[in-house]
Amino acid sequence: MAGISAKQVKELRDATGAGMMDCKKALQETEGDLQKATEWLRQKGITSAAKKEGRVAAEGLVESYIHTGGRVGVLVEINCETDFVARRDEFKGLARDIAMQIAACPNVEVVRTTEIPEESIAREREIEMGREDLAKKPENIREKIVDGRIGKRLKELSLMDQPFIKDQNITIEELIKQSVATLGENIQVRRFSRFTLGEGIEKKEENFAEEVAAQTGQKKAEKPSEETAPKAEKKKGKKKK
Repeated sequence: MAGISAKQVKELRDATGAGMMDCKKALQETEGDLQKATEWLRQKGITSAAKKEGRVAAEGLVESYIHTGGRVGVLVEINCETDFVARRDEFKGLARDIAMQIAACPNVEVVRTTEIPEESIAREREIEMGREDLAKKPENIREKIVDGRIGKRLKELSLMDQPFIKDQNITIEELIKQSVATLGENIQVRRFSRFTLGEGIEKKEENFAEEVAAQTGQKKAEKPSEETAPKAEKKKGKKKK
């Protein structure tokens, strides 16, 4: 079928309160049928999530996750509206999944792309515009390519845009919206910190053999010098007659 028009997206957005990209995806999945698209959004819990986004979420919990071996750790704050929901197993499970997601995505630096400073985006754009593979392309084409590259890079840094590790068909943002529909409250990931063992420490490189010797208290045997080395005495033999 023909592409989804901006008018169709706006109409669905006005009717449901869902985000623009969610509306576009719903229309694509339902071949432009407005009623079916609305039902699709309801099934995904997106319409109810959109209505709850403006409500204050000040309760919740701080979830921790230590990866096997103790080399990577994560702390993440997940907020909801009431302490009652914060104590529910579904909410705790969501927090656990998100903490695991952060541990599995070392490139993720922010919760959402809107947190990335404008100066960082401008610097990335300047770098991309100066790349050799774009030098001979027309200005308008070059800008479109750069926009695509920048958009992809920003999503790589954003937690909300990551495919969920337990279901690659949905993003973390969609996972949270499903939980909003289930629990009936606004849910937000506020902040997170990732800890990697030894990160930022300049490690001293040592010779392995020397390190083992040092740990066992052994020292390399010193080669005796010619001056200090004992000279072997020559045995005097009897002359044969």
